[in-house]
Amino acid sequence: MAPTPPGSSSAAPQGVKSATVQQPLTLVMTIKSDNDYQALSALLTKIQSAPPEQNPIWKALTILNNVHFARFVFLEQNTKLAVITTYDGTFEDYINEFIDAIGDVFNALLAHMKDGPQLPVQQNRDQFLNYVRSNDLRAIEPFYSAYPKATVLDIKAALGQ
Repeated sequence: MAPTPPGSSSAAPQGVKSATVQQPLTLVMTIKSDNDYQALSALLTKIQSAPPEQNPIWKALTILNNVHFARFVFLEQNTKLAVITTYDGTFEDYINEFIDAIGDVFNALLAHMKDGPQLPVQQNRDQFLNYVRSNDLRAIEPFYSAYPKATVLDIKAALGQ
């Protein structure tokens, strides 16, 4: 599969170009059981309550400089976990950079998901990419952005960061 060129959405239908450099991801995964929800909730609470410099997710987000927004949300009476992000670049580059940066965090989360990819994700990249693609609730195009041509790096530069 050829990489998606910048400015086009991996979620857009074949041949339809996105008008933004940002891309949406709404990954919704089904949790195996209530015990798995409890373990996930404890894990995410521990990670997300750590100071930014000790939180592996925040550290990766800061270093990679390609994510505008990111959040975790439990859905449907805690039977599903959503990872909702807006990122720059291609889907493949985005996912692979996060596998490199926090693959072990993905492994810990995915161990609690029904029909998850084979772990570890670091050795099963294609399966993980396919899993994310198949569990992404794709946006109905067009994807709106108040700053459609600005990357995370552009915005930080404009803010003097």
